[in-house]
Amino acid sequence: EVQLQASGGGLVQVGGSLRLSCEASGFTFDDHAIGWFRQAPGKEREGFACISRYGTEYWVDSVKGRFTISGNNAKNTVYLQMNNVESEDTAVYYCAADPLNFCSKPMEPFSWGQGTQLTVSS
Repeated sequence: EVQLQASGGGLVQVGGSLRLSCEASGFTFDDHAIGWFRQAPGKEREGFACISRYGTEYWVDSVKGRFTISGNNAKNTVYLQMNNVESEDTAVYYCAADPLNFCSKPMEPFSWGQGTQLTVSS
């Protein structure tokens, strides 16, 4: 069974840091691009970062330089390190796996993890 499990969300103050994790199972981890998405209240879900065996991509300017996506193949886990968070980062964060083994926007995931909530307080 294909599963993605996102975790690590919580309440963080503006300027703080947090690391999200996405643990994958049921498929060959390195054969697929893994993306991070987020959905803020009242907004559509947006994909903003992706990792594959070929590297990483960031698709939203507001996260560039603050968020870092990384992976550990041995643990089948992708991480999202978020630094200097802003109130606009408040959202439910999701990870998802794409059928492709490289990052391509827009992603069309075949499997989604349940979301994890990040709330940034001022």
